[in-house]
Amino acid sequence: MAWTIHGDGKSVEPGAVVRPGERLSWPRTIGLGGQHVVAMFGATFLVPIITGFDPSTTLLFSGLGTLLFLLLTGNRMPSYLGSSFAFISPVIAAKSGGDISTALFAIAATGVALALVGLLVMKVGTGWIHALMPPVVMGGVVALIGFNLAQASWNNVINLDAGGSFAPGGKPVDGDHLLLAAVTVLSIVVIAALFRGILGRIAVLLGFVVAYLVAVVMGVVSFDAVKAADWVGLPELTSPSVEWSVLPMFLPVVFVLVAENVGHVRSVAHLVQDDSLNDLTGRALLADGLATTVAGLGGGSATTTYGENIGVMSATRVFSTAAYWVAGVVAILLSLSPKFGALLFTIPNGVIGGATLVLYGVIGLIGVRMWIDRQVDFGQQKNLFPVAAALILAMGMGNDVIAFGDFTLGGIAIATAAILVLYHLMNALERVRDGRATADAG
Repeated sequence: MAWTIHGDGKSVEPGAVVRPGERLSWPRTIGLGGQHVVAMFGATFLVPIITGFDPSTTLLFSGLGTLLFLLLTGNRMPSYLGSSFAFISPVIAAKSGGDISTALFAIAATGVALALVGLLVMKVGTGWIHALMPPVVMGGVVALIGFNLAQASWNNVINLDAGGSFAPGGKPVDGDHLLLAAVTVLSIVVIAALFRGILGRIAVLLGFVVAYLVAVVMGVVSFDAVKAADWVGLPELTSPSVEWSVLPMFLPVVFVLVAENVGHVRSVAHLVQDDSLNDLTGRALLADGLATTVAGLGGGSATTTYGENIGVMSATRVFSTAAYWVAGVVAILLSLSPKFGALLFTIPNGVIGGATLVLYGVIGLIGVRMWIDRQVDFGQQKNLFPVAAALILAMGMGNDVIAFGDFTLGGIAIATAAILVLYHLMNALERVRDGRATADAG
């Protein structure tokens, strides 16, 4: 794996970019790799903290997945594979008594499905994806993933297991955690508004840190588990347990992973002005699928490409894959400290809840942005009604599931099925109507 030196290796000329096959000097490349780790940090660690997975194990498979992605894309596609938020809702629903093994099986199976999609795309291209999921459907699935998690976020905000009361719903509320959630949100928006560049792009992480320090001062945080943990040690590995009934809750997430990977490849190709990179779409899907499968087999969270890292590349104009090799190695090294993982578990629910109020909403709005960018017309009823029904289903069900015999379906699965079936049904019926009207006019 060789990279050519860009320019003098010290700077990027005005109007130029450091392409995937180039790099700056190694000290600068190592610094950029560390920056990518920071960029993915807040979002990647929220997933295991929320779902109860081991953060160190998640970081290990995140780093390994990144290196696998770089290998399978021929070292041409820069990307960091962090934890996927799309899996949070089905993972929470699939966990039984805190046992994650069933969810791990579903994660591994979902990864296999995504890898198969990647092989199909390598064979026939992406045209069938656009036919199955036009912009209104693709944006709708991404939006409902974020909005489906609204209840989970709110339950963290109020620290649901605490005492107290919250009128009119009657849910218990913890005043300290409610305050911490408010501090978290305010910190994030203030930092995002005041700073540009890398500081603005990691506003969620910095807001996390500010609120965490406030929690320490308030006496909400206990460091007993951190003191007891070793400095160096292997992450805890967990084997999956086969349970076919949970798969329907997870398979709709494949659509989101497809959208994220396709969007990532197109973004990089556009930013470096190299359309040939779009030919790597199938490989990217295959690589992310295999990385997710490996993570599921060992106890890690599912992986996906990260918009945060696209932001870093856009800001620095450095798209070198060398920086991502550094980021992957750094992530693996960090995963080998149990004390580091124990520290992450000291984050109070209120801080997590405040961050997820922002992050889950952002996920939903990414879907809305897809509609805006592709100029989806909600004046057309075939666009309006399927999306309307799917979003309300996703938000209303939250983490609830409906059982059909041995199979259980969560809000994401049911809402995804609704938008797919209703859109294509209405589209077909409108074509029949328009064809009949043309025949009558003739």
